[in-house]
Amino acid sequence: MGATGYTASESLRLLLRHPHVEITRLTSRTDIGVGVEKVHPALRGRVPLKFTEYGLEDFRGEVDVAFCCLPHAASSPIVRELADAGIRVVDFSADYRLNDLASFELWYKAEHADAARLGKVPYGLPELFRKEIREAAVVANPGCFPTTAILALAPLVAAGLIDPEDIVVDSKTGVSGGGRTPKLNFHFPECNESVAAYGVGTHRHWPEINQIVGRATGRAIAAVFTPHLIPMDRGILSTIYVRPAVGVTAQSALETLRMAYRQEPFVRVTSELPATKDVSGTNYCDLTVRELGNRLVIVSVIDNLIKGAAGAAVQNLNVMCGYPETLGLL
Repeated sequence: MGATGYTASESLRLLLRHPHVEITRLTSRTDIGVGVEKVHPALRGRVPLKFTEYGLEDFRGEVDVAFCCLPHAASSPIVRELADAGIRVVDFSADYRLNDLASFELWYKAEHADAARLGKVPYGLPELFRKEIREAAVVANPGCFPTTAILALAPLVAAGLIDPEDIVVDSKTGVSGGGRTPKLNFHFPECNESVAAYGVGTHRHWPEINQIVGRATGRAIAAVFTPHLIPMDRGILSTIYVRPAVGVTAQSALETLRMAYRQEPFVRVTSELPATKDVSGTNYCDLTVRELGNRLVIVSVIDNLIKGAAGAAVQNLNVMCGYPETLGLL
């Protein structure tokens, strides 16, 4: 649903190579009756479908799992309807990520059509919430920035290796992170040959990082988060500054991360400093740690459209349906 954007395009590309998936419905609110190839030319001849208007009756008996790529607030009424009808949903919006209605209304300035589910929907990082995802009717696909921060921080917070109230997350994203709908600050003459901070103190991924690390570890954190726009197509690099507990070194932090993710197929803890090109087009998150005076510096990189969106959704689909987690993603 909402199949015309960048994350939908990436999802289709991944699902086409999944051996157990058949794509049966594509909905749009603006391109009804238009063939997929008109919107996503790279899929010409591969998805013989046209975009249709959403209707629950078209989904009954034809859809087992729906990917909902609609904007926040527009998503929850449809997700509620599908879930109540027994159709499982991976929701790409922020409608189910936060813990409670007050947080959602504060940060998204919108009403929520399915408030009873808030705080009960698993957050879609299988590395941390696999058991809950497996049985879920609805999964909240993670935000792209939060994925880099949460995977980097959760094992260290859980082990008590860092001060949970002294965390700075400094993130850079490619232009595709702003979505396909035109916006002035993402217009080529505005963003090319420039780097700009945005959403300072107001970005909606800030409470998501704090709440989800707390949910995963049982320990409250207070991270400061600042995103920056970089003139590249895709990728996120987060540089995270933390204050270690007494005696904690970069090496011990690295070992904690390695142990936490030793059986995870899509988290690679490296000795080298990772770059966004190392993970471009993949579902990997690469992490490393360095020491800097009385701080540890964690570097975390993902492809924002894959591990930060479409790849995470396919990974969640695999967990929900009992398939090998790497299907369609390697």
